[in-house]
Amino acid sequence: MLEELKRKVYEANMELPRYGLVTFTWGNASAIDRETGLFVIKPSGVEYEKLRPEDMVVMDLNMKKVEGDLNPSSDTATHCELYRAFPSVGGVVHTHSCWATSWAQAGRAIPCYGTTHADYIYGEVPCLRNLTEEELKDYEANTGKLIVEYFRKGDVEAVPCALCKNHGAFAWGKDAAEAVHNSVVLEEVARMAAQCEMINPRVAPAPQCLQDKHYFRKHGANAYYGQVSH
Repeated sequence: MLEELKRKVYEANMELPRYGLVTFTWGNASAIDRETGLFVIKPSGVEYEKLRPEDMVVMDLNMKKVEGDLNPSSDTATHCELYRAFPSVGGVVHTHSCWATSWAQAGRAIPCYGTTHADYIYGEVPCLRNLTEEELKDYEANTGKLIVEYFRKGDVEAVPCALCKNHGAFAWGKDAAEAVHNSVVLEEVARMAAQCEMINPRVAPAPQCLQDKHYFRKHGANAYYGQVSH
């Protein structure tokens, strides 16, 4: 079932350690097939060196395992909440990558200090609040609901990532490959922003007009970056 999607999700997961986003088993990637309403996710706690495409677990949006011999990622409910809420989200990645997680542990959003950030993320990367003690009883689902609650008032495509305070990073995209891409971007802009503040503790965010120029030359109806496909 969903063999091609399993392969793509496997490949997405294997990209995470290649890009230095995952240590040991500290991360996971998933993707959804919107026609069937089923999504595929990494199994819980399996070392990346031992992963195989056939190990990927198929889930439905009611959190029922449809196929797979292994238990799905412990973060499955978070992924599920994002898929339920946002039809444009086709892939989700969670990591504890060093620089992004450092901002999360500091409880700080990542300001947009330059055009590298602005090319991919419109404005700051939000750092969401801690869950309450009561919310922690359903930790993973409520983590997803917290992200959903924030982006109901925002734009889940213009800001394809978020930090969860004292926890780690989530990123998403139209498919698993784009979610990985956005995770790599998030880690790089987190590193750049931290180093920027080390060099100049009084640094201010990039001018809004510059942020707008760089974001909208790549995104939206008037984008002109790259090649036109015919």
